[in-house]
Amino acid sequence: MKLSARVRFRWLAVMLVLGMAGTAAATDSAIDRLKSGGVLLLRHANAPGFGDPAGFRIDDCSTQRNLSEEGRQQATAIGAGLRARGISRARVYSSQWCRCLETAELLGIGQVSPLPALNSFFQRPEDRTSNLNALRGFLSDQALQNEPLVLVTHQVTVTALSGVFPDSGEGVVATLVENGELGDFARLNFDD
Repeated sequence: MKLSARVRFRWLAVMLVLGMAGTAAATDSAIDRLKSGGVLLLRHANAPGFGDPAGFRIDDCSTQRNLSEEGRQQATAIGAGLRARGISRARVYSSQWCRCLETAELLGIGQVSPLPALNSFFQRPEDRTSNLNALRGFLSDQALQNEPLVLVTHQVTVTALSGVFPDSGEGVVATLVENGELGDFARLNFDD
């Protein structure tokens, strides 16, 4: 059966509205879980490039791939989005990479503490297991907390823990299950 242009347009409009409603509902659900002691795994904001340059040093931002102006605006907007959804304070931890620390600071929702377990292992795959074990140990100590926990890190860490490949500035909300394990993952894109 062939549909008229008007019917196809109405059908498309209904599908778009339903899709947006579903996205908004998913975002609200993820935010509710975060408010009640959930964990936000946040990939750092936009930092153009890939990996880190030769000569990278963790204590020298000039040797690293850093946030662009767009990335700084994105990080600030993410913080504003969290505050608009009722998250004005959180425990914030960050990878020691400058692009993560700057993202975490620009969120403006809490004092930022560097956490080496959140560091990237993209160019150092030999660090993967030790980083993830240290992070699970850290998370197992967080289970008694009842406020949002925001972990600003890298794509490889978010993907290793959640199975989600996030875009720059995209997050995954999770629930602490037990022994530092996370579950019940939900993507959180602040462009919604």
